[in-house]
Amino acid sequence: MTAPTLNTTRSQELFSAAQALMPGGVSSPVRAFRSVGGQPIVFDRVKGPYAWDVDGNKYIDYIGSWGPAICGHAHPEVISALQEAIEKGTSFGAPCALENTLAEMVIDAVPSVEMVRFVNSGTEACMAVLRLMRAFTGRDKVIKFEGCYHGHADMFLVKAGSGVATLGLPDSPGVPRSTTANTLTAPYNDLEAVKQLFAENPDAISGVILEPIVGNAGFIQPEPGFLEGLRELTKEHGALLVFDEVMTGFRISYGGAQAHFGVTPDLTTMGKVIGGGLPVGAYGGRRDIMEMVAPAGPMYQAGTLSGNPLAMTAGIKTLELLRQPGSYEKLTATTEKLIAGIKEAASTAGIPITGASVSAMFGFFLCEGPVRNFEEAKATDAERFGKLHRAMLQRGVYLAPSAFEAGFTSLAHSDGDVEATLQAFRESFAEIA
Repeated sequence: MTAPTLNTTRSQELFSAAQALMPGGVSSPVRAFRSVGGQPIVFDRVKGPYAWDVDGNKYIDYIGSWGPAICGHAHPEVISALQEAIEKGTSFGAPCALENTLAEMVIDAVPSVEMVRFVNSGTEACMAVLRLMRAFTGRDKVIKFEGCYHGHADMFLVKAGSGVATLGLPDSPGVPRSTTANTLTAPYNDLEAVKQLFAENPDAISGVILEPIVGNAGFIQPEPGFLEGLRELTKEHGALLVFDEVMTGFRISYGGAQAHFGVTPDLTTMGKVIGGGLPVGAYGGRRDIMEMVAPAGPMYQAGTLSGNPLAMTAGIKTLELLRQPGSYEKLTATTEKLIAGIKEAASTAGIPITGASVSAMFGFFLCEGPVRNFEEAKATDAERFGKLHRAMLQRGVYLAPSAFEAGFTSLAHSDGDVEATLQAFRESFAEIA
């Protein structure tokens, strides 16, 4: 079936103008559609599971603002709470009671968190937690995993995933070698490689940081025993274990990946969902470690807009909605139906595929699989994914414009939305086979 022609004249005009105003025409690289081809879509508004562009086209959205919109875009209860809060002011630069409320909710939910500090982004949370790891242990080196993305701070741009992988960039220009000299890397799901790094760097490694489910090199799950093995290794060597749950926190379970897998790290970074669509990050963990943070301790970290009342309000209301009975059961059922249908549609068209989901997070690779790490993820057919992305866009489905990003569902996605999406996949796979 031939897809209808999508009129994106206004999007094209706006993006053309944007390229003279902003690098690449965007405020974040993956939005430029460089890896999938075609012109990016300029959004006008969002509601529930849908997005509308400036030309009036409607899409079923599986990005959800890259994760925060787990209850659906512009949820009426979140919007109402924000409207009430904005009357009191947008930023205080002083303590507010809302910080206590959200902090208590995070501490109650996330197993590792005994104290928490709010910041403004996931990148900021990861920057701070790295400094904290080093301050607490007195050691400089850190282990990260190939394809795991922890924000765009200098020390993490070593074999990073996300947009770095999408654009095929090397370790970023502008990052001094001295900055990354203490960043050690290992393949995801490879415990032996981690053991080797500890053996080669005795008493020098402050900790291990990872996405407990990789979402920035495509969707990659930890193999049985991997997270448990890291927990034991870090304890054995006096190092800290850090889960970057900016993406998985409150998305794959109310207590995050650590509650889902039953493995408790020492420190956790969070973002996206806990801000309900507003700019928020957080890091937290054991009390004895967190008390190193100023002003309680000597490790300095600050932020003008941290803990601002609007972000706290959106986060509180979002977590309240997620706490309602049946929320995660609905998310799981929706996502499992979606990924099963995607795999069936590809197989019917004779296209190799491997994919999976956990709760409201999913992903697939256009290759035979299995995919256990970033190196294996590179086997995905990126050119074919670009064709798929364009074919789906024509049929009113908005997927991440990268073969190396996870997808997200929300409480707002209905069975009808999923079925319409799967019909679009059937037609698109048939078109590109």
